[in-house]
Amino acid sequence: MSAVREHFTSRWGLILSVIGIAVGTGNIWRFPRIAAAQGGGTFLIPWVIFLFLWSIPLIMAEFAIGKKARLGTVGSFARLMGERFAWMGAFVGWVAAAIMFYYSVVAGWCIRYFFWAASGQLLGVADHEAHWNSFVESYWQPLLFHVAAIGICVLIVRRGVVAGIERANRVLIPLLLLLILISAVRAVTLPGAVNGLAYLFTPDFSRLGDASIWLQALTQNAWDTGAGWGLILTYAVYMRSREDVPLNAALIGFGNNSVSLLAGITIFSTVFALLPDTAAEVIQVSGPANTGLTFIWIPQLFGRMAGGTLFCAFFFLALSFAALSSLISMVELSSRILMDLKLSRQAALRIVFGAVLLLGLPSALDTRFFLNQDWTWGVGLLVSGFFISLLALRYGVDRFRTDLVNSAGGDIRIGRWYNLALGVLVPAAAVVLIVWWFWQVADSATWWDPFQIENIGTCLFQWGLALGAFLLLNRWLAGRTLRS
Repeated sequence: MSAVREHFTSRWGLILSVIGIAVGTGNIWRFPRIAAAQGGGTFLIPWVIFLFLWSIPLIMAEFAIGKKARLGTVGSFARLMGERFAWMGAFVGWVAAAIMFYYSVVAGWCIRYFFWAASGQLLGVADHEAHWNSFVESYWQPLLFHVAAIGICVLIVRRGVVAGIERANRVLIPLLLLLILISAVRAVTLPGAVNGLAYLFTPDFSRLGDASIWLQALTQNAWDTGAGWGLILTYAVYMRSREDVPLNAALIGFGNNSVSLLAGITIFSTVFALLPDTAAEVIQVSGPANTGLTFIWIPQLFGRMAGGTLFCAFFFLALSFAALSSLISMVELSSRILMDLKLSRQAALRIVFGAVLLLGLPSALDTRFFLNQDWTWGVGLLVSGFFISLLALRYGVDRFRTDLVNSAGGDIRIGRWYNLALGVLVPAAAVVLIVWWFWQVADSATWWDPFQIENIGTCLFQWGLALGAFLLLNRWLAGRTLRS
C-alpha cells in the first residue's frame, strides 16, 4: 500500500509545488513580524548569510534524499543512514507535524480575513488592532476556521500527488505571486513609504553581537524556504528519475527569499506611511499584536487604494492560497510517513485530520500557547537540519554529493564546496547558535522553566519528550517502514 506509483508530471509541476511549500505565510505573515521585532535591516544580514550557509545546501540534500530513498523522513533515515537512526527521521517529521498543528490555525485566520475582505466589512473597521484582538480572543471563530483549513487540505491531498497537490499548486502559486507583487508596488507609492524602506534595509551593526538575532534569522530562513522540515524531501519522493537537484534548489531558495522581501516591503512601507510619527515603536510591538501584524496593516493599505475592497479581497485570497499550499505539504509529509508504515492514503489522512483537529485546539484557543509552539518548533527546525546534515556525513558527504546530488538528469554539477557547506557549516551553524544562545541566557532565573513562552526550558522539555518517544519506538519504526 505504501509503494510510490505517482510522479509529478513535469519540472514545472514539481517547482510550483515546492514553491508552494516555501512561499507561504512564513513569507507574508511571519517574515515581516520577525524582521520588525529583530530590528529590520540588522536582521537581514544574518538572514541572507543563512540562505547560502543553511537553506540552499539543505534544500539540495532533501531533494537528493527523497529522490534516492523514495520514502518519507522515517524511512529515508532508516534506509540511507541505518536502521538505528530511524528516530532522527521521526523527529524531523514530528517537528513539521507540530508546526502543522498551529499552522492550520494561521491558515484559518487567512480564510476568515478573506471572507471579511470579500464582503467589504474589513475596510470599514475603525480600529484594526482591536478588531484583530477581538477575533483571536473570540475562540469559536479561530476554531471554526482551523477546522475548515485542515479539512480543505485533506480533501486535496486525498486526490493524490498529480490530481490533488500538483493541480492545486498550478493555480494557487502564480496567482499568489502576482497579488504579492501588486501589493508591494502599491505600498511603496504611499507618501512616507521611503521611511519604511529605510528601516527595513538600514542595519545597526552594533546589534549583530546579539545571539537571538542570528537564532531568529536562521529559524526564519528555515521557515521561509522549507529547508530542514522534511517537506521537500517528501515531495522529492515523487520526482521523476531524471530531474535536476541543484537547479531546483537554487530556484526555490532565491525565489522564496525574494517573496519574503516583497512582503516585508509591503508591510514596512504601509506602517511608516500610515503612522509616520510612531511607526518604529508600533512595528516592534510584541505579543498578539505582532502576531497579527499583516492582518492589522494590510487592510489599512488597501483602504488607501481605489478599488481597495477588491484588492484587499484578492490579497487575503492570495494569503489563504499561500497558507493552504504550505499546509498541503505538511499533510502530505505526515501522510507519507504513515503510508510507509503500511497504511492506505485514506487511513493515513483520517489519522492526520483527527490529530490536527485535536492538537491544534490549544493554539486556536490561546495566543500564548500558539506563540510557544511557534517558538519551540521553529527553533526545533535547527535540530532537524542538523540531523539531515548528519545523514549526509554518515553516508559519506563526498559520496552523497557525487551519487545523490549530482545524480542523473542534472543540468548543473555541484563541486567540492558542497562537502564543506553540508558537512561542516550546516551542523556548525546549528550547534554554535544554540550553544551561543544558551550561554547568553543561562543567567536568567527562569531559563529552565518549561512553561515560559520563549526560553530554553520549554524547548528542551518538549524536544526531550519527542526524542525519548522516538528512541523507544526506533526498532518498530525502522522494521515496519523498511519491510517490503
